[in-house]
Order: sequence, then C-alpha cells, then structure tokens
Amino acid sequence: MQTHILGYPRIGSNRELKKACEQYWSGKNELQDLLQAGRESRRENWKLQQEAGIDLIPCNDFSYYDQVLDMTLSVGAIPERYKVIAEKSSIAQLDLYFAMARGFQKDGFDITAMEMTKWFDTNYHYIVPEFTKNQQFQLSDDKILDEFIEAKKAGIKPKPVIIGLVSYLLLGKEKEEGFDKLDLVDRLIPVYIDLLAALQKEGAEYIQFDEPFLALDLDEKSRAAFTFVYEEIRKQFPDLKFILATYFEGLKDNRSFCLNLPVDVLHIDLVRGPSELDAIIRELPKDLSLSLGIVDGRNIWKNDFAKSLELIQKTKEKLDSNRIFLAPSCSLLHVPYDLELETGLIPEIKNWMAFAKQKLQELKVLQDLADGNAEKRIGEFKDNQNAHKSRRTSSLIHNLSVKSRLEEISEDDTLRKNPFSLRKTQQQEALGLPQFPTTTIGSFPQTKEVRSWRAKFKKGELNAQQYDTLIKGETEKAIRRQEEIGLDVLVHGEYERNDMVEYFGEQLEGVLFSKRGWVQSYGSRCVKPPIIYGDVSRPESMTVYWSQYAQSLTKKWVKGMLTGPVTILQWSFVRDDQPRSQTCKQIALAIRDEVRDLEKAGIRIIQIDEPAIREGLPLRKAEWQDYLKWAIDCFKIASSAVGDSTQIHTHMCYSEFNDIIENIAYMDADVITIECSRSQMELLNAFSTYNYPNEIGPGVYDIHSPRVPSTEEILSLLDKAQKVIPAEQLWVNPDCGLKTRKWEETEKALKAMVNAAKMARVTVVTN
Repeated sequence: MQTHILGYPRIGSNRELKKACEQYWSGKNELQDLLQAGRESRRENWKLQQEAGIDLIPCNDFSYYDQVLDMTLSVGAIPERYKVIAEKSSIAQLDLYFAMARGFQKDGFDITAMEMTKWFDTNYHYIVPEFTKNQQFQLSDDKILDEFIEAKKAGIKPKPVIIGLVSYLLLGKEKEEGFDKLDLVDRLIPVYIDLLAALQKEGAEYIQFDEPFLALDLDEKSRAAFTFVYEEIRKQFPDLKFILATYFEGLKDNRSFCLNLPVDVLHIDLVRGPSELDAIIRELPKDLSLSLGIVDGRNIWKNDFAKSLELIQKTKEKLDSNRIFLAPSCSLLHVPYDLELETGLIPEIKNWMAFAKQKLQELKVLQDLADGNAEKRIGEFKDNQNAHKSRRTSSLIHNLSVKSRLEEISEDDTLRKNPFSLRKTQQQEALGLPQFPTTTIGSFPQTKEVRSWRAKFKKGELNAQQYDTLIKGETEKAIRRQEEIGLDVLVHGEYERNDMVEYFGEQLEGVLFSKRGWVQSYGSRCVKPPIIYGDVSRPESMTVYWSQYAQSLTKKWVKGMLTGPVTILQWSFVRDDQPRSQTCKQIALAIRDEVRDLEKAGIRIIQIDEPAIREGLPLRKAEWQDYLKWAIDCFKIASSAVGDSTQIHTHMCYSEFNDIIENIAYMDADVITIECSRSQMELLNAFSTYNYPNEIGPGVYDIHSPRVPSTEEILSLLDKAQKVIPAEQLWVNPDCGLKTRKWEETEKALKAMVNAAKMARVTVVTN
C-alpha cells in the first residue's frame, strides 16, 4: 500500500511566492530572485512530503501563476497576439507567460490578458486556453521535465503531474467558429508523446494525468477522445505507469468507461463519492490498481480515521495491498499550508482541524493502521476519535435561537413587495440616475498605508479612535475622487475591510479565522477563508457605520456593500455536520438583518455580491435544480426585506450563465453586474436568447490586468452590449472590485469609462 499526493500548496507557509511575484512585477526584484523563490518553494514542499513518509511525491504541481497556463505554454498554444511580443520584444519566457495572464501594456504594446474562470466548483481561477481552427502545438517549454530532474537531484522519488490531454482541451475555448476543440486531439497528442518520451528517458516511473472531466457529464465524442488518447499513449509507452486522477465528484455513469481505460492506477474521490466504492471494487479489472481519495483536499476538518479505515478495509477484502494507494481526494492546493502556524485559534476547535501539512501526517497514520502497524499508531487513533466526539457534542456549535428562526422561514420571506416593472418606476423617481449610469463594483485600491493601519490597529499600535480617523480620511478621499471622475453612483471604498468574505466572517458568530490560513485564488491573489464551525448569527450591524458616514459626505448616492450568503458559504471552509443549504440560510438571515439596517440608515442602493452562485453548481446537471432552489432562495431571503424604491444590486464574476439564465433572473435583483471584458462581451450571449427583465452592468474593462483601456475600447464593448441588452437596461462599470489595483491606473481607467458612458448617451439621443 502506497501513499501519494495529487498536488501541494505552492504559495509557501508565509505566501513567499506571492510576495516574490509581486516584487518582480513591480520591478523591485530581478528574474533570478523570482526563480530562486520558486526553487525554494518546490524544495520545501518536497522535503515536507518526504519527511512525512509519502511514497510518491508530485512534481510540476508548482506554478508561478496557474497550472493550466503552464500547460498552455508547454504545448505551445500561445495566442497570436502574444507571439508578436515575443518576436518584437526581448522579454524572457516567464515574462511572456505573465503577459498572457495579466495583459501587456508597455514597449508600444497594448495586449489584453487571456480569459480567466473558475476551476470547476472551487474558488481557484485558471487561465482559459484559446484555440483556433488551425491551432498548432509544439513542445515549447521544459518546465515539466526540468522540475522532474530537479526533484530527482533533491533526492525525491518524483511523480510528474500533467493535465490530461482531453481535460486540457475541454478547459479551453474555441476562438473562432466552425470547429470543435476536441478536433485538435490528433494535433496535440504528438506533443504529449514527446513529453512522455523525455520523462521516460530521465527515469520517470509513475505519471499522474489529471482528468477531472471524467467526473462530469460527458458526451460520446468526449468519451471517444479519452479512449483514443489513452490507447495511443499506452501503445507508445507500455512500461510507464499511469495514474489517472479524477476528483471533485464521483464517476457515476462514467464508472465502467473509466475502469476500462488502459491505465495502471485509477484515483477516485471518496470524499465526494463514497457510495461508489462497492461498485468500483466489484468491476475493477485485475490489472488496475485503485487510489483511494480518503483525506479531504477541499476542507480543513480532521479525517475520521474510523470511517476511512472502513473504506480501506473494504478495498483490502477485494484487492492485494500492493494494488491500493492512499491519497487526498484532490490536490491540497485548496487548503491552507500548516495548522502548526496558528497560535490564536480556540484550542477546542483547532483540535478538530487539519491543514495541508497535517493531511500528510493523516495519510501516513492511515497507511500504518491499514498495513497492520496499529500498535505504534493506537494513540493517534484514539486522539483522532476523541476529537470527533468533542466536535459532535461541543456547546460551541449549537445556537437554539438560530435554529428556531430557521424553522420560521416562509415563502413570503423570499419575495419583494412588487415586481421589478413597478419597482423600476419608483427607483427612477427616487434615485434620478441618467441613462447608462456609471458605478464601480465596491472596493478601491488598498495602499500600503491602509494595510499598515489595519496591521497596527490589530497589534494595538493604533487605538480605535486613531484608526477610525485614518479610515474616515481615506474614505473621504475616495468619495472626492469619484466625484471628480464623474461617477453617478459612488462606493465608500471598503478601506476598513481586509477581504470581502473575511470582513463579514469576523463579525458573525459561529465563524472564526486563522491568522495564516492563506489559500491561492488566482495568480498572486490569496484569501483566508472563514471557518464556519457552528450556527451562524449576526450580533450587531456590520457595515452601517461606514456606509452612513460615506453617504454623509456627498449628495450623490453611495451604495451599501455586502457579500451574499452563497458566496460567504462557497468561499469558506464549511462545517460538514449539517447540509450546506441549512448553513447558507443561517447566513442569509444575518445578511437580511444587515440589509434592513442599511435601508433604515438611509442607504437606498444596496449591493449584495454573489460571485459564487455559478461556481456552487453541482458538477452534474441532474443535481442543479436542487442547489439552485436553495441558493437563490438564500439570496432572496437576504435581499427581499426592503421597500420598492430601494435598489438591490448583485455582482457575479467569471461565470457562464447560458444554462442558468432563468435562475439568475429569478434572483430578482434590480441590477446585476457581471464580468464580460475578458471575453469581449461573449458572456452576454446568454442574454441574447432570453429576454432578461431587469437591469444589467456588463463589466467593460478587466481589473485583473494592470493595463488601462481606452475610451474607444470601452465604447466598442458598450456597442456590443447594446446589440443584446436594450440601452435603458444597461449600467456601465468595471468587471470587479479595484482593491488590487493602483490609483494611477484606476483613475485613468474610470475616466475613460465615464467618458465612454457620456458618449453612449449622446449616441442614443442622436439615434
């Protein structure tokens, strides 16, 4: 019985890689400094796994930005607009890579970034590959081979992790009509064969292919592509051992198909699909080994050794131990680095948890317990079971008043007083906004000074009054800047907030936070997800003070800014002892109370961000409607307790809406703002065949890139939007919050945006 890891967090215990990347981008460090930080991150991870006793240690799970973008560079699928940079500018390969992720605006170039979207149902974002009908591939980057050699030299038994060919194509997008991306299989497979040949020559034994699409709904063409690819690879490499990694869902109707692919080891996610184990064992071919994903790679709760051993024992009754591998359910990229670094957690709750480093230890303990070495692990087994008993019976978890309020929710709590057609008239009279009203999504640049104030306040170096004065000053500057830029609906800038979920989590009961529990969201962007350990409630108002202060500074309307219940749920580590829908409704009631208080305080525009609605969809369509019913009900519970003249906004980013557009409309937000700029308004195609009734703000420029769009560029996107959405329904806004940007680029971009809106108004009047 062997242990292995599908992937490990790459940001470092103190976000060392994030800091190294940002210092390089800002010109404070040289390329060699960044490369050295990467080497140190990889070696630290390999050493940790080796010391924990993991048998097969992954390589190529490291990335400076995103593993899908890494593969795009490796197979030479570089969009033409970036090839021009490489040809006419003497930039390094890594700079070309970052240009693809972040855009490129220097040396006379102005090139947009590649599209970014969510990695299945996680809060990680990947860079979407772009394919054309005549797409050519070639092995053009040595990263995979170099990291394998590097690991071997470091004394590691490395297992290269490679995104499977079919999943890589399915992750991408056709950038022109007239072909299917799966038609590119024949062109791409020679590149994979060249890569595998190079790895085999260097002594590779096991290769892990990540094929998460095998856990999704597949059509016959996709299945045929999987069969062709793996039969061809097996024919070329009869001696290499291939681990086929599926995760995030059970195999379900793909089970028999997957079991017959010509690979050596099949990895299954037993956290998401434990009920499938019996059937898989029963149907398992005699020459196929099984990797049991028994340690949760998506959450921070301790593994229940007793339950895991039941699954392992059931497998051992049918298979020899040498055909069994133990692993996390998926890559540990999605959990924080090390629980040992946490010093401020409630000891009782900390004892219920395990971060990435502790999950390595859990795997080794399970291996010893299952292999008959129980005597040396019996103490750890007892400690584990005591922790689970403590969690089940703890008084910290249960709040009877919250449970009672949940039982009283009725259908009326999900409905506004009148339909949007009537509300719109009242809102137009109350708010007096022009056509194409301009606004931003919420946050403004958080400078080093702002972050330092927050840190000093937490350390006690600033008292509450001093901190309050500083934040008020920054808020007023933001209001004045927005007035000068000419925005129609303002925001207060969110200077008092660390993160859009963390800020609210810190003020809710039943939720706690780690100090160093960082998780990568995209590129160098890291978040500290809240830990929802018990029943959730709101002891007092969370945002009214700052919203009311900002509104007092201006005659223009200032939006109240909230994070929605589904997003707080999705972007948290959630308790697993009750249905997620129940936890979400508890959060919804807390946000409902906040919405009411904002309205009472005179805030007439309230934005409830729900960027995670789409990512929360189950990976199988058959399960969508149940999720959408409770998720959208939660948003409506949170948003429906206001009068008709109060305007409710929501924001969603990096989501494909085509399949759920009617459900989005059912949310009944007065205004929805969405990300559209990276896709050049392609996401609005969902609205072309559906008569969306409410107002919509398609993001007109990409805030995840430092490049500044021109007025003409934004106007062009607005013209595209008007071909799908009537002008009277359109708002003008960036595609997301501006927290991570700098003020210089922010002001330039917003001025261009406001100018474009003014020109659009003139054009509409003229026509």
